[in-house]
Amino acid sequence: MNATHFDVLITGAGVSGVGMACHLVRNSPGKTFAILERRDDLGGTWDLFRYPGIRSDSDMYTFGYNFRPWTGAKVLADGASIKQYVRETAEEYGVDQHIRYQRKVVRSNWSSEDRRWHVEVLREDNGETEHYTASFVVGCTGYYNHDQGYKPSFTGEKSFKGQIIHPQHWPEDLDYQGKKVIVIGSGATAVTLVPSMAEDCEHITMLQRSPTYMLPVPTVDPSIQLLQKLLPARLAYRITRLRNIAANKGIYEASRSRPKVVSRLLLGLVRRQVGSGVDMRHFQPSYNPWDQRLCAVADGDLFRVLREGKASIVTDHIDRFTARGIKLKSGEELEADIIITATGLDLQILGGMDLEIDGQPVPVNERMIYRNVMLEGVPNAAMIFGYTNLSWTMKADIAAEFVCRVLNHMDKKGYQVAQPVDNGNNRTDDTFMGALDSGYIQRAADRLPRKGREEPWMATQNYLHDKQDLRYGAIEDGSLAFDGRLRRLRPSRTSQMVGQLRTALSN
Repeated sequence: MNATHFDVLITGAGVSGVGMACHLVRNSPGKTFAILERRDDLGGTWDLFRYPGIRSDSDMYTFGYNFRPWTGAKVLADGASIKQYVRETAEEYGVDQHIRYQRKVVRSNWSSEDRRWHVEVLREDNGETEHYTASFVVGCTGYYNHDQGYKPSFTGEKSFKGQIIHPQHWPEDLDYQGKKVIVIGSGATAVTLVPSMAEDCEHITMLQRSPTYMLPVPTVDPSIQLLQKLLPARLAYRITRLRNIAANKGIYEASRSRPKVVSRLLLGLVRRQVGSGVDMRHFQPSYNPWDQRLCAVADGDLFRVLREGKASIVTDHIDRFTARGIKLKSGEELEADIIITATGLDLQILGGMDLEIDGQPVPVNERMIYRNVMLEGVPNAAMIFGYTNLSWTMKADIAAEFVCRVLNHMDKKGYQVAQPVDNGNNRTDDTFMGALDSGYIQRAADRLPRKGREEPWMATQNYLHDKQDLRYGAIEDGSLAFDGRLRRLRPSRTSQMVGQLRTALSN
């Protein structure tokens, strides 16, 4: 069996995969690598989702790569613009030439005998199987199933005479002109769809089981435009990025420490946007801010269409689908020609591949996440995940930098194997996804890696902490074994200063 070998094999050509490859080019330029992408184009999420109004729910000045400024004017960019940004980044660093499309990674098996990964790949364009070997593998497939979204079963679905659509599989030819539409859901997808479709529908209704905290965000920030005119692009980007990081961190921490105050502030902003004609009970969640992600409302567009009567919002439980629409528990029936089930994601780790060590399956949900990058007991492998409380790319960038640090350290010392090892019975029952209690996370708790009680297994959602740790923390830290040996290096002066800074920040 012939196999093509690479130093590093990356799975996924979305934001994380392209970013990981760019960091390799920048920081570990001698490494051979390839990106295996199941779709026929790059972009990941931004290639998959095609529903009206698809856009980022994080500001682009923190969502953009730290090494390549986002210079667009929009704070919340549309999906096509983000995909183009990823494409231009890939082209600038030449990593687009390393992407192999329509490759589904079926199985990755670590061989202790030859100290490399054996990767089985299905070519979905012709049905052939390819075999690769790699010294190091990096999973950049995100955390949801691209084949299907989450959709609960509703009583009476087959009786509905109209169309039922899930946003993850949006028909290109869907005609909703002059139609009555119901969007089931209250998350970012629903909040985006309703105002984007409202102008063309006869009427559109957002049907939610429970409210979500929403935050109006301008799509264009005049202060950013001014900075871009006065300063060089990279400097303007850095200043804006630092400002937005501080603002996002401040909102998150205030939400944890003073949830009632933040709740009143958020609801006050919404009340001013919707006016007196919309019942505020539709915007008052039963949980605290940031127990689930905040929904960004671009230029308050959702609130505008509610004010104008082009859309409405209903908070109730579904009893069943009917021939004409949806019957609610309250007894009311909502009529519809089209029902859109914006009911969430189905979480999946590593793109659904089988992960094995010497032919034995690795139960990911029984392993801890190490520095939120590697898996306990799994050699020469990393998973790139972003933040749940900040922009995804902020964590993806520094995680990729850490992978490069590990690779360079191994080369310098002549090591072949790097494997996280827990010596302190650190594992908890909590997943690495943090404190969010969103439904899609709770549904997948039995599939997700765990976090630990102590560093480096705690899986923090703290950017300042992670930035210092992943960029400057010791590589040989007593938990990452090289060639089967654990060795704690004597802390350098830099490491000591970083430790002091982290202590000060935590206080």
